[in-house]
Amino acid sequence: MSPRAACRLEALGFQQVYDYTLGIADWKAAGLPVEGDHSPTQVVADATRSDAPVAAPDEQLGVAWARAQRTGRDDMIVVDCDGVVVGRLRDPVWQQSHDLLVAAVMELGPTTVRPNAPLVPLVERMQKRATDLVSVTTPQGVLLGVLLRADAEQLIAGDPPDQIWEDCDGCPGHWSTQ
Repeated sequence: MSPRAACRLEALGFQQVYDYTLGIADWKAAGLPVEGDHSPTQVVADATRSDAPVAAPDEQLGVAWARAQRTGRDDMIVVDCDGVVVGRLRDPVWQQSHDLLVAAVMELGPTTVRPNAPLVPLVERMQKRATDLVSVTTPQGVLLGVLLRADAEQLIAGDPPDQIWEDCDGCPGHWSTQ
């Protein structure tokens, strides 16, 4: 539908017409707001936290560890210069020499999910695999935040999350604490 709409707009004289070729599924998977009828099903975005500590592959492990300690977490998501998730740091990696580079000790290819994925089946998989955290990314792999299993279980039980996604005029939206 999008290519036809773009062609029609150009035929009507519009000069700046863009065809978003990835479509609405990609838009939703990136966690961007949509209008219209919404499914009442809880999705990953409903419990995603944006305050995940991150590390760069080219920084020293000791620098990353100090930052993780300040946030009270013992795990970090490793992102490249474009914000793409490339790895993860968690125990027992912190026991290694703090002079090592993050890239040398990170877990490669951590599991990622999209913000529009159904929440309950993901939490069930996390429980079965004893996973406490999963990275939430755009379809292109850019980090949006993390889903903590405890937060998701809290939301499923009917308690509101600590952070919520808020739409705003003139911006794509932002995370806010309640």
